[in-house]
Amino acid sequence: MPGGRKVGGLVVQRALEMVMPFDRKFFFPDNTDADWAPHLGWLAPDAYDPKADALIFPMQSYVVRTSHHTVLIDTCVGNHKDRPTRPQWHQKTDRVYLDAIAAIGLGPEDIDYVFCTHLHGDHAGWNTKLEDGRWVPTFPKARYVFSKKEVETWRDVPHPKFTRATLEDSVLPVIEAGRAVLVGNDWALDDEVRLEATPGHTPDHVAVRFDSKGASAVMSGDLMHSPVQCLHPEWRPWPDWDPEVAAATRRAFLERYCETSTLVCTAHFPLPSAGRIERAGEAFRFVADAERW
Repeated sequence: MPGGRKVGGLVVQRALEMVMPFDRKFFFPDNTDADWAPHLGWLAPDAYDPKADALIFPMQSYVVRTSHHTVLIDTCVGNHKDRPTRPQWHQKTDRVYLDAIAAIGLGPEDIDYVFCTHLHGDHAGWNTKLEDGRWVPTFPKARYVFSKKEVETWRDVPHPKFTRATLEDSVLPVIEAGRAVLVGNDWALDDEVRLEATPGHTPDHVAVRFDSKGASAVMSGDLMHSPVQCLHPEWRPWPDWDPEVAAATRRAFLERYCETSTLVCTAHFPLPSAGRIERAGEAFRFVADAERW
């Protein structure tokens, strides 16, 4: 089995689609240069590019092989998606993501469950692919697990920052194909896989928790985008749906996993994007996993 990280009897692997810059001042509009000054040095070069003055975010999925299932968490950007405000995402036609899945020894038909932590375009895009002019599930045998509240909220999108695009091309076609499981934010697949409510970034954002043989891991989705948010859980990235709720959720999550052995798998921290949470005074610090997997 290529690569991966053992967690009890589970194996956690990653499939990387791209690494891209995000304008620092745009992404954290409330924070000043003085706020950033103590952090840019240690964030560079992996989490921050000084020349571009940009944060660096991987776009990736996690694959977890449990005792019973092969689980894929979040599905990155996708191909042929209409994303005009993001040139690197707009109408892509490459095979990078599918090749990354293949590189860890899997094909789309090998995935049993797809979990979406939330319904932003860089976390649900490969839910579907364009086939003969219509969107069909990319992972044909998988059940796709979506928060019911998240789907219902995105149907109307009463929020000025967001659109229905991802829902239309990457979620509704899965539901119409009969492959979706709409659940509450405390749903459990079995004794090894369950959801944790982590709202704020989106209306019903969830983390995905794994337990096996006394070991545990959790995929945090977009609860945090940059390691600096461990030191400053109150910092508000512009995509947060409800910034106050998101900030409270971040702090609670960091408190819950601080000084534990749980492997925290993040979406956008520098590769390998997984590690553990330590105490740093009244805040926290992310300590990256020593293994480059």
